[in-house]
Amino acid sequence: MPIVLCRVDDRLVHGQVVVGWGRPLDLQRIVLVDDEVRGSDWEQELYRMAAPPEIQVEFASAAEAAPQLAGWDAGRERVLVLVGAIGTAADLLRRSPGTLHKLNLGGIHAGAGRRERLRYLYLSEEELAMLHRLALEGLEVTAQDLPTSRPVALKELG
Repeated sequence: MPIVLCRVDDRLVHGQVVVGWGRPLDLQRIVLVDDEVRGSDWEQELYRMAAPPEIQVEFASAAEAAPQLAGWDAGRERVLVLVGAIGTAADLLRRSPGTLHKLNLGGIHAGAGRRERLRYLYLSEEELAMLHRLALEGLEVTAQDLPTSRPVALKELG
């Protein structure tokens, strides 16, 4: 089965990802791509505990994940690639062009320079510009907090 979802969510593995997306998509594996978490055994254990036993949680840096994207996409498991920042998604695509086709923007919370685009999505102008560049490279970018919500196209975000 292919990568069924590539999602940006700054809370990483939590209930909305595991229950809200995991069950409807029948996920078998979550690959959390984050350089900092990859280097922290205790953070990895916390995120593993957030997932039910039927969903395997794997950790990778962007450099480790990029060459594996095509294999995950061609594999038998239903995989969610989860990143905490738009920059990480961009890094994956830079390292492995053409391997991801869609990017789901989930919970990205308020921060310095960010403004509200949707109730769950805050983006800076720099992040928005990065997303537009990714879209020009062929990536379909939508925002959607839950599978039952309407996907919001990038052009509607600004």
